[in-house]
Amino acid sequence: MKLITTLLAICISSAAHAGYETWTSADGRTASMELVSVADADGKKTGSFRMRSGKTVSLAEKDLSGEDAKRLAEWQDPNGPTEVAVASVFDEVLEGNLLRLDGKKLKKCSDSTYPEKYYVFYYTASWCGPCHAFTPSLVKWYNDNKNANVEIVLITSDRDEKAMEGYAAEMNMPWPQLKLAKAKTFKGKFNHGVRGIPSVMVCDIEGKLLGNYRSNLDGLTELVK
Repeated sequence: MKLITTLLAICISSAAHAGYETWTSADGRTASMELVSVADADGKKTGSFRMRSGKTVSLAEKDLSGEDAKRLAEWQDPNGPTEVAVASVFDEVLEGNLLRLDGKKLKKCSDSTYPEKYYVFYYTASWCGPCHAFTPSLVKWYNDNKNANVEIVLITSDRDEKAMEGYAAEMNMPWPQLKLAKAKTFKGKFNHGVRGIPSVMVCDIEGKLLGNYRSNLDGLTELVK
């Protein structure tokens, strides 16, 4: 996996740093990281690691050497139990590929959050008249209801980045959106049964499709509380 390869190719600093330890991947690569938290889904552990750059990444037991997989499985939070974000099936595609409106320009999203429960994928496009009519309602919904449980990510059907950017600016879109170059990959990997736009497809973080909430924003409000 590209993310893991990039992560484990980082040179290990010789300077001591409290909390940072050497971790070894299943194929023998090493990196210096701090294990921050561990999530358990169906008996399978996934660790949230902090890199020396400050970036946080997730690695599962299967990604680590046998000895380090055991370390991950047996890890105890020194500060006691806390709620931690569980790795999402969407992370690999979304990681590093999100943009967010900054003024009138779409720029690399450096403040995106990983939702604890739900992703809302907004399928839309600048050329779509019904999308222009609906988007202000979704913008208001997001501004009124965004919380740690949910994140909206726009999946475009545009063919031009400038059109995508102009649409975002016109509507003052507050959510992140997937890069145009990655939209085809996303749609190929995750078939959400979209038959027309706009579509507001809600999924849990394990990838289960819960439905199209375009006509049920009140229901979406109740779901994400």
